[in-house]
Amino acid sequence: MTLNLRFAILSDPHIALPHTIWNHPSRFHLVEYSIPALEVVLQELESHDLDFLLIPGDLTQHGEPENHVWLADRLAQLPYPVCVIPGNHDVVEQFPTDRSIGLADFPLYYEKFGYVNGDRPYYSREILPGVHIIGLNSNGFDSQGKQLHAGYLDPEQLSWLNHTLTNLQGVVFVMVHHNVIEHLPNQSHNPLGRRYMLENAGLLLQMLQEFGVSLLFTGHLHIQDVSRHQAKGYQPIYEVTTGSLVSYPHPYRILRYQQDSSSTDQASRLQIESRRVLTVPGQADLQYFSREWMGDRSVPFVIKLLTQPPLSLSIAQAEELVPALRYFWADIADGDAEFNFPSFPEEVSQYFTRFGAIDLRGKSQAIDNTLSLTLR
Repeated sequence: MTLNLRFAILSDPHIALPHTIWNHPSRFHLVEYSIPALEVVLQELESHDLDFLLIPGDLTQHGEPENHVWLADRLAQLPYPVCVIPGNHDVVEQFPTDRSIGLADFPLYYEKFGYVNGDRPYYSREILPGVHIIGLNSNGFDSQGKQLHAGYLDPEQLSWLNHTLTNLQGVVFVMVHHNVIEHLPNQSHNPLGRRYMLENAGLLLQMLQEFGVSLLFTGHLHIQDVSRHQAKGYQPIYEVTTGSLVSYPHPYRILRYQQDSSSTDQASRLQIESRRVLTVPGQADLQYFSREWMGDRSVPFVIKLLTQPPLSLSIAQAEELVPALRYFWADIADGDAEFNFPSFPEEVSQYFTRFGAIDLRGKSQAIDNTLSLTLR
């Protein structure tokens, strides 16, 4: 059997109708361009004869019912299937508030996009014969219904996933909002990076390994990155995380998955191509404007990065380095970055070098935007 799939990913669109936008002076998200940017992407995807579209969370600005309604109506107009999952911005609290929906409401808005069984916020959908999309909910809540700081898969969901994978045959893709594999150095232990990760990622990875699932699609971190997890005795698992449609560089991905069971090596291949939204009405050069917008708002983040462990610099030391790091996060978000700060103290320079797209030999490589993966 030969399988040849073409699909797309757009992530973290943070849809915000104009009357719902609430401003904060330090926000990174250009939510005022959320709908125009989405329309640009959907128009460009019309010519690609897609089999399906994946959106791994943060569909709305902050879980507003009218934004969920607008997006569900817009997605229903597309000629190909769409699968979505909730992000932390979609269900801000476990139960509805006067401004946002609750977790139990989410499947009701997106019945056409994976949630055929609307009584739980996760699902398995056979999107094409022998091709299954599993959409997980990584939003956890405390006893008061407040959202947990990091992602979490509850025991009931993990039990369901184990049972589901036991009974599935064919190709399985898994979508989850929070990162499962690290995309930044020491991400799972850094206080700034940990909140973007799944707290019990190890349990999920072990389960996926046992069932031979090799592809994860995530969002949340707003960067372009592809990471690999390899445990002895198992095939590698790749996690493709896609940047936000409302943050620099406003990316989306077009992917081609090929599997030929008649081939002697029995390998599948995933080709990834990344594109950007370059212009929207009212912003002719979105890339330049957005990069400057992020640079203007990067100082608090950079100060934290420099003054917290492992660097633990003083405020005075950090402030001296901040100007050279104005575009640091923008370059990470863009993917395939290379960092070199020879004027920094050696320890600090080495620390930032590790954030670049480098292989085990320390060589720069294109691994985040356009690449081909061999899956076994």
